[in-house]
Amino acid sequence: MELKIKPLSDKLGREIPFPAYATAGAAGMDLRACLDAPLTLEPGDRVGVPTGFAIALPGPEWVAYIFARSGLGIKNGITLPNCVGVIDSDYRGEIIVALTNLSDTPYTIQPGDRVAQLVISPVVQAQISLVDELDETDRGAGGFGSTGRK
Repeated sequence: MELKIKPLSDKLGREIPFPAYATAGAAGMDLRACLDAPLTLEPGDRVGVPTGFAIALPGPEWVAYIFARSGLGIKNGITLPNCVGVIDSDYRGEIIVALTNLSDTPYTIQPGDRVAQLVISPVVQAQISLVDELDETDRGAGGFGSTGRK
């Protein structure tokens, strides 16, 4: 699958690396902050961090997801306020990473810092069927916590 990347900043490829997979087994490629100066997130802040590029997925059978970096979340309380960013195949604008500071201390993002990861995945668009009844399962309508704690 080919992912086309259009640089929107002359910093990309010079001062700030292009998105890349850190290891051969990585599912997500690192997204870096394309900033002119450090950006401090105060506790409770929500900001959009530019990446300096746009993408073109090859068609509607693909989607890109933006996920938080686990290290930023667990060590610093920096995560995505929307949990997961969804980049549809027809979006051509700059990839912006929404971040929030859930900690009680300020956190500063430096230009070029890894702030999130981008995962490319196939899409299945469901065909909707309206029905009067759904098939029965062992779980049934049991919701939150209904399968027990183990």
